[in-house]
Amino acid sequence: MNWLDLPAIRMAQGTIQLPGSKSISNRILLLAALAHGITHVRDLLVSDDTDYMLKALTKLGVGISQTSDNSYRIIGAGGYFKEKEANLYLGNAGTAYRPLVAVLALMNGCYRLSGVARMHERPIGDLVDALRQIGANITYLENPGYPPLQINPVVLGHDDIHLTVKGGVSSQYLTGLLMALPITGRKITIEVSGTLISQPYVALTLAQMRKFGVLVEQTAWRRFVLQAPQHYCSPGEIAVEGDASSASYFLAAGAIGGGPVRVQGVGRESVQGDVKFAEALEKMGACIRMGTNWIEASCSLKGTAHRPLRAIDLDCNHIPDAAMTLAVAALFAKGVTTLKNIASWRLKETDRLAAMSKELQKLGADIEEGHDYLRITPPENSLTAGVAIDTYDDHRMAMSFSLVAFGVPVRINDPDCVKKTFPEYFDQFKRVVRFEE
Repeated sequence: MNWLDLPAIRMAQGTIQLPGSKSISNRILLLAALAHGITHVRDLLVSDDTDYMLKALTKLGVGISQTSDNSYRIIGAGGYFKEKEANLYLGNAGTAYRPLVAVLALMNGCYRLSGVARMHERPIGDLVDALRQIGANITYLENPGYPPLQINPVVLGHDDIHLTVKGGVSSQYLTGLLMALPITGRKITIEVSGTLISQPYVALTLAQMRKFGVLVEQTAWRRFVLQAPQHYCSPGEIAVEGDASSASYFLAAGAIGGGPVRVQGVGRESVQGDVKFAEALEKMGACIRMGTNWIEASCSLKGTAHRPLRAIDLDCNHIPDAAMTLAVAALFAKGVTTLKNIASWRLKETDRLAAMSKELQKLGADIEEGHDYLRITPPENSLTAGVAIDTYDDHRMAMSFSLVAFGVPVRINDPDCVKKTFPEYFDQFKRVVRFEE
């Protein structure tokens, strides 16, 4: 197995230009492909997940050309893809797989969608059930409720569309429906049963849809109405905001390692929910400064490297991805940290609750793992040295646990898994940290 050894870090300071947001990148790519007109996309994230989306859209007949390292020209298909038959492999990219299922279910074609083994363990039944309410013809090819899927032509009626989707497993199901259904040209009402998790990601979806001319009326995160007729129209040129989830690792480095560390590409005007990670760090005692397009973190207790932060008890429903960074930052906090409402971790690239619990315990932390929470008590003295962190083919495990080096040297197994969203992560991380000599 490939690995990366990180020596102990004595401080962190510097500035990082963030890569584009994965969530925004894949939303914009799909909306541009569905729109009328040509869209020039700037600052797109270059990663495995966006590559899967680009390849899928190309297979579906969308005209895509790369104009520079992070820029693309996309010729919109006007609501319907030319290719009516395709076999699409989407790796472990949930932000590509779930919305494409919803869109292709309405395309009157025959499509097969598959991914890596872990993708075939991530549930999709709630989305399929919602689509079947309007006549979608979707077949499970292996285990009921899970990918891979076969999609065949749909038979839509002539009435307005009304359907219900469960909100408690993944917000990507609702996102997929919201992005797909405008291509029908009908009035659409979507009811959410249960509590909608990860609401900021749905807000992010609505914001990107507005940029392409489609407006959604939303009531209390339980009812979403799209008046008819609405169609996606290219905004001409659109830029991808920096990735707020990726910002969390550098902001935590500033809070633990003295700082200041500044991230550029997100700030107080960000549409991403994970920008609120900065507020969580502030509750832990970090000094946070924020501008229109930047955030800066530093430690308010310089000279107390062993425990520069304080423990928090936090509902993390609004920052499910960035909450993983808090779990590792808790090793450098005084007291017991409790992260709640994170049941969605179990359905991500790996079972993140189980994986995080196991790896934190290797470092000497006392961990209580519940169905939807994690309680972290750091070791009484120093972290356990000489530990090799397993990353479970999960980019966020690798990036989060890089912060362990602020306490002891650490080995990160399979560091290349960061290619999913941030191929240059470890190079950028080394730019802002100073290792012990």
